[in-house]
Amino acid sequence: MKMDERRGFTPLEMDVSNAARRGFLTGFTLIELLVVIAIIALLMGILFPVLRKAKAQGKDVVCRSNLKQVGLAANFYAGEYDLFIPRSAEWGGKIKPWFQLFMPFLAQKAVNDDYRTVEIFRCPSYPNKEQTVCFVVNGWSGGRSGGGMQQTPTKLTDCPRPATIIYLADNEDGSWRTIIKKATDRDVTRCDVFRPSHLPDSENHDITNGRRVARARHKKGCNSLYLDWHVAWVPAEEMTVDMWSFEQ
Repeated sequence: MKMDERRGFTPLEMDVSNAARRGFLTGFTLIELLVVIAIIALLMGILFPVLRKAKAQGKDVVCRSNLKQVGLAANFYAGEYDLFIPRSAEWGGKIKPWFQLFMPFLAQKAVNDDYRTVEIFRCPSYPNKEQTVCFVVNGWSGGRSGGGMQQTPTKLTDCPRPATIIYLADNEDGSWRTIIKKATDRDVTRCDVFRPSHLPDSENHDITNGRRVARARHKKGCNSLYLDWHVAWVPAEEMTVDMWSFEQ
């Protein structure tokens, strides 16, 4: 008989052997597994709202940046045309919409004069990604009560308080609002604001008279470009007709 077969295990060898067997056989208990799952679920519950908020904030930043760039284009346009800026468009192409007129002054360039390739006219928070015009323009005429559309260009100096008058704001996305896919669409003439029923507090859903300024595009309000070309968020309940009327 060989020597190693005759002798027994020493105490140290037995401890090592037992520890190895215990390590091999030990695993997660059901309680431990449930605790791990609960911790993961808790972390997901904490992180997901933060990530959603960060994503929404990122879209808001892009929207504001786009409006700011449109404001710069509007300022350059006014400099070229004796301080006049476009207002409402006219069906038939006699008076082109603002988004066509500003294209030569934008950092992004259109392809074959097609404005749909210009991302600056879009808001990443707009639900329908086919929408090419995500902002509505100030076509207000007739004082505080509104009225007819202001189709002819207006001189900036005609506005006594440009820092408080909105020029562009987020376009509403209700079912009554049409999707503009090309500049020849008849409803490009519906991308202006000229009466109180177009404002965020309106409950009117008519295609002509219904709400046109977004009520809750960004939180409970919308981003707006003012006539001094600064951009600000306006709560829906705080937007008034005074913010659209050029007249004091």
